[in-house]
Amino acid sequence: MGTKMNKSEQAEVDFVEDGIVSVLGARVHNLQDIDVVFPRNKLVVITGLSGSGKSSLAFDTIYAEGQRRYIETFSAYARQFLGNMERPDVDKITGLSPVISIEQKTTNKNPRSTVGTITEIYDFLRLLYARAADAYSYNTGEKMVKYTTEKILSLIKDNFKGKKVMVLAPLVKNRKGHYKELFEQIRKKGYLHARVDGEIVELEHGYKLDRYKNHSIEMVIDRIKVADKDEKRLSDSLHLAMKNGKGIMMMLDVESNEAKFYSQKLMCPSTGISYNEPAPHSFSFNSPQGACNKCKGLGSINLVDIEKVIPNDSATIYAGGIAPLGKYKNTLIFWQIEALAQKHGFTLKTPIKEIPEDALDSILNGTSEPITLKNTPLGSANYFISFDGVIKYILQQQSSDTGKKAKKWAGQFISSTPCPVCNGQRLNKEALHFKIKDKNIADLSGMDLSLLAGWFEDVEAGLSEKQKAIATEILKEIRNRLGFLLNVGLGYLSLNRSAITLSGGESQRIRLATQIGSQLVNVLYILDEPSIGLHQRDNHRLIESLQQLRDTGNTVLVVEHDKDMMMQADYLIDMGPYAGRHGGEVVAHGTPLQVIQQSTLTADYLNNKKAIEIPRQRRKGNGKKLVLHKASGNNLKEVTVSFPLGTFICVTGVSGSGKSTLINETLYPILNQHVYKSVKDPLPYKKIDGLNLVDKVVEVDQSPLGRTPRSNPATYTKVFDEIRKLFTNLPESKIRDYKPGRFSFNMKGGRCETCKGGGVQVIEMNFLPDVMVECPECHGKRYNRETLEVRYKGKSISDVLNMTINQAVDFFESIPQIVQKLRVIKEVGLGYITLGQPSTTLSGGESQRVKLASELAKKDTGNTIYILDEPTTGLHFEDIRVLLAVLQRLVNRGNTVIVIEHNMDVIKVADHIIDVGKEGGRLGGEILCQGTPEKVAKNKESYTAQYLNIELESQ
Repeated sequence: MGTKMNKSEQAEVDFVEDGIVSVLGARVHNLQDIDVVFPRNKLVVITGLSGSGKSSLAFDTIYAEGQRRYIETFSAYARQFLGNMERPDVDKITGLSPVISIEQKTTNKNPRSTVGTITEIYDFLRLLYARAADAYSYNTGEKMVKYTTEKILSLIKDNFKGKKVMVLAPLVKNRKGHYKELFEQIRKKGYLHARVDGEIVELEHGYKLDRYKNHSIEMVIDRIKVADKDEKRLSDSLHLAMKNGKGIMMMLDVESNEAKFYSQKLMCPSTGISYNEPAPHSFSFNSPQGACNKCKGLGSINLVDIEKVIPNDSATIYAGGIAPLGKYKNTLIFWQIEALAQKHGFTLKTPIKEIPEDALDSILNGTSEPITLKNTPLGSANYFISFDGVIKYILQQQSSDTGKKAKKWAGQFISSTPCPVCNGQRLNKEALHFKIKDKNIADLSGMDLSLLAGWFEDVEAGLSEKQKAIATEILKEIRNRLGFLLNVGLGYLSLNRSAITLSGGESQRIRLATQIGSQLVNVLYILDEPSIGLHQRDNHRLIESLQQLRDTGNTVLVVEHDKDMMMQADYLIDMGPYAGRHGGEVVAHGTPLQVIQQSTLTADYLNNKKAIEIPRQRRKGNGKKLVLHKASGNNLKEVTVSFPLGTFICVTGVSGSGKSTLINETLYPILNQHVYKSVKDPLPYKKIDGLNLVDKVVEVDQSPLGRTPRSNPATYTKVFDEIRKLFTNLPESKIRDYKPGRFSFNMKGGRCETCKGGGVQVIEMNFLPDVMVECPECHGKRYNRETLEVRYKGKSISDVLNMTINQAVDFFESIPQIVQKLRVIKEVGLGYITLGQPSTTLSGGESQRVKLASELAKKDTGNTIYILDEPTTGLHFEDIRVLLAVLQRLVNRGNTVIVIEHNMDVIKVADHIIDVGKEGGRLGGEILCQGTPEKVAKNKESYTAQYLNIELESQ
């Protein structure tokens, strides 16, 4: 008889059998003790306002519990070495499959990580080249050869039949040294002759060479006439030569003095250079066997830029002509340069361009020749000092053991340039001379994925039958993985694209393609807005990829705001009704058709009861414009772009078309250098007109506010500084002589020292997850009793941190410098968050709007340019409406807002559109059209125009 299950166990079996995942009593963050049920093996979309609890449900509850259960399958001993997994605040989750999370925050910042290594396509390429590529000599370009010993013997008999020959073993190839010990070793083996630099010499005791010259040395193994009767002797000599020559031997025709190489390794038939037998690591830029020796596989090196060191050669050293030194100071380095000047017949007030070339070289690169210092503050005696030079000093400051400040200072004079040895290809010259169809592995890595997929379609035509047999399975894997990447809209990337340069959306879609390729089944995949950075044209391909993942037997749970994605879902969960404390509930669930019949914000936008209105009139701006001429960074094709000032500008185009290159990497650095004298250089361009019309530039990017719970909206927006000043000026504080630091939870004095101002204590549980408990001393209030006794309107500093922004606006209404900053946070739709809410609990959309609010609270000049990169990330339709109202208000005050965006709700309300394309990667980088949305919509070449036309006609 089997054991009887209790009701809870029976319910779990029923849930699994019914194909349902059930979440009961979820209370993580702002979730209101909710129960959620959704079907397994379906495409499920969770939507709702920013801050309504979508990520709390998907990632902090379902994913966290899945990970915790996985970790608990390990032994207690193993668990102590793994990252601790906190148990989410939920009563029960049933029907849960193994969980894989694909988030935007997983971008690898390692410079050695590339698209090829992330997707593992490069690993298959390395295997392909190690097993099926042909090697070519880097000296002559000839195809490398290698033979078996039997084949070599046969060739020698054919090529040298009846001739007197010497059998030689190569020992040294074009290297410096006297080689006295080597010649002695040869003598001890019983060999009395060697061929040194092409001449046969007798080895006498003590024989040696000029150590400062390059030499080639071969040991004479035998002198023999090639004949059938001496085949045994020839074979023995050949084996000895191979043994001593480490797989390589030479045959020297005594009469003609012509030498021919033979090798069991890959060898150039003319010059005798040999390659090691290729292995996958021979083509890895992360391995010493494959990496370029100069750049160590990074593809670039840091060099001191002389133009940055000497920006104006008409200036003098005394006046600061050498930028790293600045103007003359009474210091040792200037005494040294002064001594060099006396020696070479110039002064520190001589223009740099008139300084003798050898003297300037000594100043920049140093000199080992001692310098005599006279009449210095060190005394009247002479000091003999060897001068290191300005460049060496800069490089020393850039080294790993200096501080951040020194590195930042040195960084302004250093430029990253492609490695001159490997030309940025990362690999050594041997690896780059293995080819398939005239392409080395770096050539393939540099192709767009769409082009690479085409190259692999007929690659077999260039392979031998043996190579085809070896390569069949490898090619199958490569083609499959390339197909998955193309399906998620990443055909414009290349395998050598660094992971650092990928956006969050690109990184997420790469991981999605990798997971599709893994062919796992019965897995719960959780994705965070995979449509980010994706043009509407490619959106259906992404949806098809998610459906493919579902159809292979997986559950796909997507946090998403995209309308098409929601309508294509099998099941929709709408969170709300509002955000923060007023959210965290399931307001609607079911099929998309069932949800749009409900009375929720999401449903109203899906069924067109609500919509973001198109403005009746487009702004023409203030008549002035910024014109960027011939921008050519990355894939831009010398484009010239006009930015009409005083307008709302939207930069559009398919993924990879060059939008970020144009705005983030060219225009913004130009403006930043002009306004703030920043260090970062823009990508190449010819000139820019209208810089004098801009006196402030603000970039609102997607990076998180802070990485620790101690960072919060109050500290980030600096409103907490004003609040602390207010508490410092209260009568009670003045009596006690409290300073602003007293009210900081990050400083000793006013904070609770038991929890160090954190409000909680972390209890380490060894192999169990750490437990966070309320501090027993301050009961979560962060401050000590004396600090909490100071009150404003009956509220302590801890009470203020626990207020929502809405409450704080009313509370501080009489304090203009505080309420002004708080009101801006409220206006961007974040009135529900608390002042002290840890940054780590804010969603992506909330973080970005806090940053935007921080900038809006500062005074604009009317000549300010605001640059935002996909500000709709993580935003619901209603959030976008609120955000657009704020941005439009900025433009109404005379400022210019430039937004990189794919969202049609933003594009359709812009005053001016700049459409980049037509495709991504090498087929992009052109300006297709510029003008009002109505003008752009008429363009027949633009993909954006096709979708914009539909939006404009629908309203």
